[in-house]
Amino acid sequence: MHPDLTTIQRGDRMTVLQISGVTKRFGSLVANSDISLTLAEGEVLALLGENGAGKTTLMNILFGHYTADEGTIQVFGQELPPGQTDAAIKAGVGMVHQHFTLAENMTVLENIMLGTEPLFALRSATGRAKAKLRDMAEQYGLAVDPDARVGDLSVGERQRVEILKVLYRDARILILDEPTAVLTPQEVDQLFETLRSMVAKGLSIIFISHKLHEILAITDRVCVLRRGELVGEIATAEADRDRLAEMMVGRQVKRPDVDHMAPGAPVLELGALGVEGPSGHRAELANINLTVHQHEIIGLAGVAGNGQSALARVLSGMQVPNAGTIRIAGDDVTDFRPTTFMDLGVGRIPEDRHTSGTVGEMLIWENLISEHMRQAPFWRLGGRVIDFAAAREFADKLIEEYDVRCLSKEMPARLLSGGNMQKLILARVLDRKPRFILANQPVRGLDEGAIATVHERLLDAKRNGAGILLVSEDLDELLRLADRIVVMYHGEMSEPVSTRELSPRDVGVMMAGDLSYARQLNSGAAA
Repeated sequence: MHPDLTTIQRGDRMTVLQISGVTKRFGSLVANSDISLTLAEGEVLALLGENGAGKTTLMNILFGHYTADEGTIQVFGQELPPGQTDAAIKAGVGMVHQHFTLAENMTVLENIMLGTEPLFALRSATGRAKAKLRDMAEQYGLAVDPDARVGDLSVGERQRVEILKVLYRDARILILDEPTAVLTPQEVDQLFETLRSMVAKGLSIIFISHKLHEILAITDRVCVLRRGELVGEIATAEADRDRLAEMMVGRQVKRPDVDHMAPGAPVLELGALGVEGPSGHRAELANINLTVHQHEIIGLAGVAGNGQSALARVLSGMQVPNAGTIRIAGDDVTDFRPTTFMDLGVGRIPEDRHTSGTVGEMLIWENLISEHMRQAPFWRLGGRVIDFAAAREFADKLIEEYDVRCLSKEMPARLLSGGNMQKLILARVLDRKPRFILANQPVRGLDEGAIATVHERLLDAKRNGAGILLVSEDLDELLRLADRIVVMYHGEMSEPVSTRELSPRDVGVMMAGDLSYARQLNSGAAA
């Protein structure tokens, strides 16, 4: 039985996609349940939902990666053969994945032509391909040099190549999965101009994103999935952030209030910190100077790959710097090991909760005590024997306090949802009352409800005296939570700037390479 959906009028535009009654099961898990939706010519449709709501599964069925157990899909009035990616591409469906799939050692033209010619063709039609590519680039405002090596392109240029690769195959329906995840604000603006140009020429787009302000800015209509079911549909003109968030999670979601407090004593001091790059490459970190105080959140912005990961490794004790000094709450760091940083009061929320934040095969309670190794009250006989009763009692306390939703503390951590895995990490880290917290992409891939929970916990830690370095690719998150923001570009760091003086455009200027702009902002000289 289909949900009672609001009927959205789209004039007399032709329906280019009809998904009817699609159901997909993985064993006992129902990933998609009886989903029906349509897409019109020249329409941008947002597909919105919590983590695990079934968005990616549905798009993988449309693109032929999965086969539905029930239901049909029609593209331009013709039923699409199930489970055949080639058939989807020939029918005019193209998909741009969140993580780029380009060969960096090949040129733009070679990447775009890859897979479009017979394997044993006597001659490659590069001349015709280059002419077609130039025409498309001009038509849609996707300027890129066909002869440039992809490894030399910026992130925004690589995304243009991904889109051109799909358009080269004559796609008329474009699926974009988190397309702005690694773009600067200026690059997002350029992308949206391109998308508007595409729909004006009749292309149709399915836009998947967690960023509600982007959905409100670029889409015509929003379909919301929850727990594998289509639970709502609304015209974007009638929606706002609060309504979309409530449709996603089934309840009202309120982001926590942010208090700007007087900073206390320094908890992290970096002096001329440096990390060499691989042979023949630029330094990963160059002359990094930064101080984080108690009761303060400093946001770290930058396009991925500009030194954030190297800095996180150093501050976690995973990498020894080649130059400079580190002080934690007044103590000089001379022994670069994770246990040293933990003993000095550093709490680490890692970038990847699956590979470095948890040990997936270990049980939930084992993960919760993993940073208390050899410490009372979980260990006896000098840290040689685990006190299982005390460890499990401690895990029960944290599970309840941090609302980690699980069937049992005896289940492997890998079975937790993304949001609950992040709650587990927060519980383990924050219970130790760290003086300095490295929060590296703490809400990446989380839905609105989970984001609100993580932010509230970080703000509580700040109120209780912690200093926090918040690393994020989401400018909304940084501008909302941080007291000051720094930007990294090619391993260098800008001066900190108060968020009260910053706009997304300002941060975008620095993310594009003009780190001196921070000095202008601090002196009041920026235009």
